[in-house]
Amino acid sequence: MNAVPRPRIAVLLPDLRPGGVERMRLRLAAAWIERGVDVDVVLRRREGALLAELPAGARVFDLAVPRLRRMVLPLARYLRAQRPDALLAAMWPLTALAPLAARLGGFRGRVVVSEHAVLSRQRPQGAVLGASARWGYRHADAVVAVSTGVADDLAALTGLPRDTFVVIHNPAAVEPQPAPARARPGSSPLILSVGTLKRVKRFDLLIEAFARIAAGGDARLCILGEGEERARLEALVARHGLGDRVSLPGYVADTAPWYAAADLFVLASDQEGFGNVIVEALAQGTPVVSTDCPAGPREILDGGRHGRLVPTGDAEALAQAMREALRAPHDAEALRARARDFAVDAIAGRYLDLLLPGRRGAAPA
Repeated sequence: MNAVPRPRIAVLLPDLRPGGVERMRLRLAAAWIERGVDVDVVLRRREGALLAELPAGARVFDLAVPRLRRMVLPLARYLRAQRPDALLAAMWPLTALAPLAARLGGFRGRVVVSEHAVLSRQRPQGAVLGASARWGYRHADAVVAVSTGVADDLAALTGLPRDTFVVIHNPAAVEPQPAPARARPGSSPLILSVGTLKRVKRFDLLIEAFARIAAGGDARLCILGEGEERARLEALVARHGLGDRVSLPGYVADTAPWYAAADLFVLASDQEGFGNVIVEALAQGTPVVSTDCPAGPREILDGGRHGRLVPTGDAEALAQAMREALRAPHDAEALRARARDFAVDAIAGRYLDLLLPGRRGAAPA
């Protein structure tokens, strides 16, 4: 008797440079492989530090094209040759290009696209963005938004009905680390932030807020990540004379111990689609202060029940919330319980319901 072939999902990304979307896709891929689903990771270019974190069993296909807009024909050829059961594409313009490539390649599988940002605020609005997104969403089998705020924005941007968009939150790493270093009596409080060093993340605002509280105590600030803003942020640290209190160690593959060692996690972004780093902090029982972005943090923190929310762009409000959070007691187990609402297993299952309806994969070998 012939064995039933394992279903296969193709995951489309630009590359595997460190980023929230790329990391969460690898988490999903690992969960699907454990459930008996094969995974192809299809990249514009095979590059990025997260290549080292590919789950065992995943195949990588390098389309080897210099620009995103040139991916359509190579992707169509991949789909025609490999014939996966489903294609999952993330982030505009891939969410428009993937359905086009599927049509050109005669692809008969499911096409699911997901958006992870408030597009109307992150990119210049215009006819090309709105029209291309609308076309792509109409020709996909399902459209995922990672938060209610993102779904509302996409509906307004494209004019499509709100029920076009299925909200599935991002999966996050929620394994707690033992014996957090912050429990040591007498140690200087450690404030942590994590993310790509780019302008929208507003690490400059965080440094300005930290400068307001640094004079009154011995707290330290650590920002994990790498990016184009490094030189400007280092100059800002020097201008405030905080070189011995603020560190920027660069990209760190395993951030969980850093969250566990921190007394407070702060997100200062102007925009987020979701905010994986908030969930990762909660998973370690670490209290959170976040700017109240148009989407993401308010949903994760349940309107402020699980952390403090402050207006975007307000350094004084951010500093005051940081002071209060460092002084206040917190229920670490309640924070960990909230993080478990975003555990990868349940979210991987919701994606499978869209990608492989009625199948959910084969039984693991």
